[in-house]
Amino acid sequence: MEPINIVNSVITPLDRKNVDTDQIISKEFLKRIERTGFGQYLFYHWRYDAQGNEVTDFVLNKPEFKASKILVAQDNFGCGSSREHAPWAILDYGFNVVIAPSFADIFHNNCFKNGILPIKLTEAECDNILAKGLAKPYTMEVNLAEQTVTGEDGTVYQFSIDPYYKETLLNGWDEIALTFKYEDHIAAYEAKRIAY
Repeated sequence: MEPINIVNSVITPLDRKNVDTDQIISKEFLKRIERTGFGQYLFYHWRYDAQGNEVTDFVLNKPEFKASKILVAQDNFGCGSSREHAPWAILDYGFNVVIAPSFADIFHNNCFKNGILPIKLTEAECDNILAKGLAKPYTMEVNLAEQTVTGEDGTVYQFSIDPYYKETLLNGWDEIALTFKYEDHIAAYEAKRIAY
């Protein structure tokens, strides 16, 4: 995984509640065997009409949000099925950070395991950020080390994060990389077992 510390970007304001994993990545796109290539299908049925044309008023199709790395949404983001393809699609599209008042537990954990920082802010804070982002392109800086989100107008929001997940994201460690941290211990154990 790529390490995350400071992410500075225009936000993408997705002013919707209860965004489920089937809306994030619809079931018909789950046939790929690799983790990449899902970004093109992110929010597919919201981004495109039945003929495959872009829905021009959907937020991801607006040019000012094309390079955004921070997605801001409403309550209960990532609910529904436990498909890991949902964070794969979000990351492959280009988002490193998702901000919402709450997340479905499995989706929340899958974000950390795949190198995405999910940030929980209060509903009022998210409403405030969304209002600013919908009024005009609004840039924010996420600082994982300091656990802050700072708006271009100087507004600062604090967030909490489990120290374990903070360390893994700051260092870009997935579960396999964490295992390699103990490579010397594993080798010593195996050498001792061979001796017997």
